[in-house]
Amino acid sequence: MRILLVYDIVNDRQRGKVADACLDYGLDRIQYSAFSGLLSRTHQEELMLRIQNIIGDGSASIHLYPIDDKAWQKRLTFEQGLESLEIDEDVPQSADE
Repeated sequence: MRILLVYDIVNDRQRGKVADACLDYGLDRIQYSAFSGLLSRTHQEELMLRIQNIIGDGSASIHLYPIDDKAWQKRLTFEQGLESLEIDEDVPQSADE
């Protein structure tokens, strides 16, 4: 299942470790604190447990949203001037491109 994971983490070190965990699970960074990808329900739960262990007693807000294919295909995006980020190739582009 496609997922969207977004977070707000105060501690720089913890934030970096959470980003690394997302990458370890094969997620694609779509913004600095947002990742998407395909994860089974079991892997979603494993990732959230791993993130909880990384955060410990720290301050953080983590949201993992499962998104079905139909809803994912209907998403709208606008991207400009973000060459430093890896952009998800299957994101629909605007009609101007």
